[in-house]
Amino acid sequence: MLGQHGRGLTRALFTGPARGLARVGVTPNMLTVAGTVATIAVAVLTLPQGHFILGPVLLALVLIGDSFDGILARLTGTSSAFGAFLDSTMDRLADGAVFGSLAVWAALHLEPGPLRTWTVAIAVSVVVLAAAVPYARARAESVGATAAVGVAERTDRLVVAAIGVLAVGLGAPSWALTAALALIAVASFITVVQRVMTVRDQLPRAAQETRS
Repeated sequence: MLGQHGRGLTRALFTGPARGLARVGVTPNMLTVAGTVATIAVAVLTLPQGHFILGPVLLALVLIGDSFDGILARLTGTSSAFGAFLDSTMDRLADGAVFGSLAVWAALHLEPGPLRTWTVAIAVSVVVLAAAVPYARARAESVGATAAVGVAERTDRLVVAAIGVLAVGLGAPSWALTAALALIAVASFITVVQRVMTVRDQLPRAAQETRS
């Protein structure tokens, strides 16, 4: 939801800088790959070690920069199917690094017990669900349907995770991050169900009964 409402704001803020990048020869695909590498590096180097203030701040800066690729593609007229594919693929890698790093933090730093077990399990579930949400949309489009619905898009998941991480970094109990991850997991699962139901309603009954 946040991603849908924030696109107009990002276009207004970043169109000028994107024009500057275009003038020096930076391409959207360069930004996509560079943003992913930076996101993975920041996540892996900060979150497992418990740097829960520095990590989210750096990730926010990287993700803001990552939003330039789409704006740059539109400005330069270089939007392409490959660019969309690359962007989606790189996003999955970045998301896996962020949520996987939180699972590693929980495994290394929480005391043995139910809280650690639940936090690791939920974080791993979020890694899977964060990939399932965009997969459902992509698979829908491959069979001639649309599934751009749901309560938890990528921006929503990352913002909730950042809030949970920052809360713990500022002194909140560790379960605050567990709760944030649980919220992401539930919302992501709901989003997958919403997309499945949306596609079911769009496709003819005969198509639904076809097995790939």
